[in-house]
Amino acid sequence: MKLEGSCHCGAVKFSAESKTPMPFSRCYCTICRKTSGGGGYTINLLADARTLKIEGKENITIYRANENDRGAYEADGLGFSRRHFCARCGSALWVHNPKWPDYLHPFASAIDTELPKPPETQSIMTAHAVSWVDFPDGPQFESYPELGIEDWHKAHGLYLD
Repeated sequence: MKLEGSCHCGAVKFSAESKTPMPFSRCYCTICRKTSGGGGYTINLLADARTLKIEGKENITIYRANENDRGAYEADGLGFSRRHFCARCGSALWVHNPKWPDYLHPFASAIDTELPKPPETQSIMTAHAVSWVDFPDGPQFESYPELGIEDWHKAHGLYLD
C-alpha cells in the first residue's frame, strides 16, 4: 500500500510503500510522547525505506535523543534513531534507524492516505506513560512486545503481499 504523508504547513510531502499499514500500536515512551504531542502517545507505522520519496527535503530537521527510557545511548551520546520533523511547522514525519536501513517508521498522524482501521489496538512502553493517560481496550505492554509491527500484521492475517 502506498502511504502518502505531509507536514501541516505543506512544506514537506513524502510517500513510501508499506505492507503493514494498520495503526494498531500506541507507544507511550517519553521520546514519542514528548516529540509527537497528542494523547500522550504516538503511533508508528512500518514502511520500506528504499521506496521513500520526499518533496521539500530542505525543510526537514532531524532529532536524535541523547537518552531513552532504558538509559543513555552509545559513546557519542546520541541514539541511532533519527526523528524527522518539518523545520517550519514542527510536524513529526517519520523515524529512521540506520541500524535497520530498510525500515522506515512514518508517524500515522502525518499520513494523508486513508488507513485501514485495525481490529484491535495495543499500548506499548506503558511503564513510561503519564498518570493522566487512559489506555484503550486491548493488550498492554510495559516495554516492547514480542511481536513487532510486521509480525503483528502477519499474525492477524493483515500483512499485504
